[in-house]
Amino acid sequence: MPTSKQPPRRGPARGTAARQASLREHNLSLVLGHVLDADAPVSRADLAAATGLTRATVSALVDLLVESRVLAEGEPIQTGTAGRPAVPLTPARGTLAGLGLEVNVDYLGVRAVDLAGDVLADVVVPGDHHASDPAVVLADLAARAADVARDLEARGVDVVGASLALPGLVDPSADRLRLAPNLGWADLDLSALREVAPFDRLGLTVTNEANLAAVAEWRARRRALPSFLYVSGEVGIGGALVHEHAVFGGVRGWSGELGHTTVEPDGPLCACGAHGCLEAYAGKDALMIAAGLDRLGPLADLCARADDGDAPALAALARGGWALGVALASFVNLTDVAHVVLGGIYGPLEPYLRAHVAAELEARVLTAPREDLVVEPSLAGAEAAMTGGAVEVLRGLAANPSSRLPT
Repeated sequence: MPTSKQPPRRGPARGTAARQASLREHNLSLVLGHVLDADAPVSRADLAAATGLTRATVSALVDLLVESRVLAEGEPIQTGTAGRPAVPLTPARGTLAGLGLEVNVDYLGVRAVDLAGDVLADVVVPGDHHASDPAVVLADLAARAADVARDLEARGVDVVGASLALPGLVDPSADRLRLAPNLGWADLDLSALREVAPFDRLGLTVTNEANLAAVAEWRARRRALPSFLYVSGEVGIGGALVHEHAVFGGVRGWSGELGHTTVEPDGPLCACGAHGCLEAYAGKDALMIAAGLDRLGPLADLCARADDGDAPALAALARGGWALGVALASFVNLTDVAHVVLGGIYGPLEPYLRAHVAAELEARVLTAPREDLVVEPSLAGAEAAMTGGAVEVLRGLAANPSSRLPT
């Protein structure tokens, strides 16, 4: 017998299992991504052709995704060719949901969206959060999120995560909200929020409001617009530059603070402490006050006054449109963006702002007239950041589908 002690064999099983698990995860994500991104139902044969995987592999992966309620099968369709009828595959409805949460200056809300894009729950609570106590506001939001999650789970919906949109500078690397001037919040530690129900079991990410609203816009356009500037008009004004299907965050994730672009250095005082920021002319508070209306009132009041030809309302909108055009012209000159989407309050206000914005772009953009520069209202709807937050949660699921598979 040999006297030397042989090292233990590391047989192939352990390493192979790891590689196989990684490969399965990749293939699951690939298949699921194709179904989620498709404009129409797809079959197993379609997926095999699109992914390059074998029909047998695709079928096994689809069976796992159907079993875990991520995908749904429709009624078989006879294609007119030899072989079995095609079974259409779609994202499952009403089975899994992401929660999108938002705290803004004049409302907070919770929205649940499923993989098919259906809104399963929607709670929007008006309120005045100027100079508010973050502990009180976030506790209220957590309680409402817990109610929504509890109701969904009672209906058989599995809530897979939550994402919170805040109107300010969010530093995810430090788990802090650095500054939200319109809320009056600064240097706020967000880590403790993850220990509060329902986030202690669902998890929570926190992102800038405009960035998540841009995700909702990208999705609403069926991913057909790869690059654009999303302008989020609320009390504050945020911006998000989407380039090649991804939000450009900058070095620290703080890009897009369009509302604090200087329009006039000696202009009105802004909540941030500077003078002449775009928000001081074209934010919701600024527009309502200039029109002689209650700043907390509904935007419909401003639209109604404008429709009636009310001089102060029309003057407020003209001034706001001028300021917005000045700021956008600078952004277009800097970035060469060709598509601008006006969201938030600017969606319904776009008809009143259009001519004033266009005049400034014509006068100030160096390449004007630019036939390829498009400025149009958002398709993402109201409180788009909540939708975007839910979409981001579900995109995380698409990147890690094994987390939903039966154990």
